[in-house]
Amino acid sequence: MISLSASSFLNKTGVPGCSTHLSLRQPRTRTRTSPAFFRVVSTLGSNRDPNGSVLIEAASSSLETSASADIVVPKSTVSGGVQDVYGEDAATEDMPITPWSLSVASGYTLLRDPHHNKGLAFSHRERDAHYLRGLLPPTVISQDLQVKKMMHTLRQYQVPLQRYMAMMDLQETNERLFYKLLIDNVEELLPVVYTPTVGEACQKYGSIFLRPQGLFISLKEKGKILEVLRNWPEKNIQVIVVTDGERILGLGDLGCQGMGIPVGKLSLYTALGGVRPSACLPVTIDVGTNNEKLLNDEFYIGLRQRRATGEEYSELMHEFMTAVKQNYGEKVVIQFEDFANHNAFDLLAKYGTTHLVFNDDIQGTASVVLAGLIAALRFVGGSLSNHRFLFLGAGEAGTGIAELIALEISKKTQIPLEEARKNIWLVDSKGLIVSSRKESIQHFKKPWAHDHAPIKDLVDAVKAIKPTVLIGTSGVGQTFTQEVVETMAKLNEKPIILALSNPTSQSECTAEEAYRWSEGRAIFASGSPFAAVEYEGKTFVPGQANNAYIFPGFGLGLIMSGTIRVHDDMLLAASEALAEQLMEEHYEKGMIFPPFRNIRKISARIAARVAAKAYELGLATRLPQPKELEQCAESSMYSPSYRSYR
Repeated sequence: MISLSASSFLNKTGVPGCSTHLSLRQPRTRTRTSPAFFRVVSTLGSNRDPNGSVLIEAASSSLETSASADIVVPKSTVSGGVQDVYGEDAATEDMPITPWSLSVASGYTLLRDPHHNKGLAFSHRERDAHYLRGLLPPTVISQDLQVKKMMHTLRQYQVPLQRYMAMMDLQETNERLFYKLLIDNVEELLPVVYTPTVGEACQKYGSIFLRPQGLFISLKEKGKILEVLRNWPEKNIQVIVVTDGERILGLGDLGCQGMGIPVGKLSLYTALGGVRPSACLPVTIDVGTNNEKLLNDEFYIGLRQRRATGEEYSELMHEFMTAVKQNYGEKVVIQFEDFANHNAFDLLAKYGTTHLVFNDDIQGTASVVLAGLIAALRFVGGSLSNHRFLFLGAGEAGTGIAELIALEISKKTQIPLEEARKNIWLVDSKGLIVSSRKESIQHFKKPWAHDHAPIKDLVDAVKAIKPTVLIGTSGVGQTFTQEVVETMAKLNEKPIILALSNPTSQSECTAEEAYRWSEGRAIFASGSPFAAVEYEGKTFVPGQANNAYIFPGFGLGLIMSGTIRVHDDMLLAASEALAEQLMEEHYEKGMIFPPFRNIRKISARIAARVAAKAYELGLATRLPQPKELEQCAESSMYSPSYRSYR
């Protein structure tokens, strides 16, 4: 979309002041030979038609579309009505036409512009100035009342997916109201716009798809990815969230329908981290899918072919990464989401030294879980080096968490990283990872192959390893059985049990099961939200180890400091900042994560710590360093409050 104010447009060509906003929409085209130029009439004096619109004509020309186009007074169309300028009405059905859509950003068009629409919150003065009389009911209401009305409407829906669809529809019609609603009701709406509901939305994305959000880059765009990026209307991009859809939450390969994840994550970047919506770009890389159900689904929106692998996949990803850097520069944050293990680690290793990349499944999950473990020490005592950890799941999340725990122990105790790893054990689908399996396991599992006899079952591993902390990242529901939890409770006065797999259906156990089977002694947190649990007269509030605690503030810290590379020490700084947000009242309820209602302040604190670490490491480019980084973070956050229009 080309969007400019008539005042700035006309002033560049010598015509004095005009405040009416002008929106010129045209299809992006790479054909350089015959775009259109626009003849615009000043809104001064009699050049305005009776409806108050700026008169616009489009004509074929060999000129480039630009602000330097000639300003020419066209013939009046007042008496003759609307002319068929583009030949659209005269064309037969089999004749091609040019889909021009030219309009003034006032009146009917303004109400359908999600960036500027305010609905019934337009004041009487704004309705007069922007030709909205008659297009809206006569009442004027505040944004707060709009929020109240929307929450009332959302609560009428019994099905979570209906709430999700209503929220996405609001985002496409009134952007500021969407973010105001989400910020003011974050604890209630976070499960709607993100996990667990977003998982169902991705599964059914083809059926509920109405309007495209983000960029879809498929194998068909190979060799043209830079051109595709330039099709996106916003140019000042600061954060990109990208997925290839191969491992969506715990649901597996959803192909192109994984777009719901980047869209949801970037909504949280804005709502929780304060990054401007216009600076966010969701991207799905479509290389096919191995999901037979989707390939046979008539509503599937992606490529109908098996997944590309090997060199073909690598070449497409490399072209994408190169094009992003060329188009948006070195300081754009690229967040990898829900790539399968075999690609996730390789992409992070390959581009970690050349791009500002961050893998939320590996690094974001690790940072938030480490924060929870640091907070849990308040209940169990000692330091991380005094504890023994057992993971069910040895993929991106499991090995990422394990490595960050080991790194934190190494830094705090000054012991070698290899030594710190020895108290951390992992169980995968074939059992306990031990040294005798070293030749047959994937490279990212090898650091965790310790000397021990092979063990197949989780409960036997718990009995043998005697962990104080049990962490589930398997993506398989109900794997923390009653016997497993009871064994943990026999071994520990306060067992730490983290069932982190998403969505709720894939959680290793529920909060109620963890508290009941441990007789109310477990320190519990999960990946998806669970309601408070009553057990023997006491109320337990389960924590949610949600990556949304970390990545919005982490990304904001990278942006505000102009950081060019991510360093592990930044992840440790983010974890420590999050753990410090817990108050005594939270500990009394058994919580190891703070409430989400204060998430913007939490994000600002995390952003300040991350930025400070970037400056300390010499990775920040925005100089000089601000004296008050937290205040700087808060002041730079996007506000969803309505603006007044001239």
